[in-house]
Amino acid sequence: MYQLISEQAIYQYFGDDDPEMIREMIQIILDTNIKELKELHIFYSTGDLDTIKKRCHKAKPSMSYIGALKTRKTLEQIEAELQNSKELNDSLQEQLSIIESELSSFLQRLD
Repeated sequence: MYQLISEQAIYQYFGDDDPEMIREMIQIILDTNIKELKELHIFYSTGDLDTIKKRCHKAKPSMSYIGALKTRKTLEQIEAELQNSKELNDSLQEQLSIIESELSSFLQRLD
């Protein structure tokens, strides 16, 4: 059903007995990790590779929680190839748009 996230992974990490808690956790991921990753272009333009690496590293567990393993792998690649990761960030930004849309859809169906 979803291209990047996994409903099964979300329920595995957060349980399936408390929709409100799932909603809160996903909202936190959207408001922190996804938002921070969408700002990476700022740090590419200023050459702040340390911040790029920190933000990618910080977001990896969240990508696992929502089952976005392809995106987690992209984050790992950016960390590993930091000097030459600008093109990977383009791919990451496309993935983040899809994840936002899919999480929004998931949350609407959660009730």
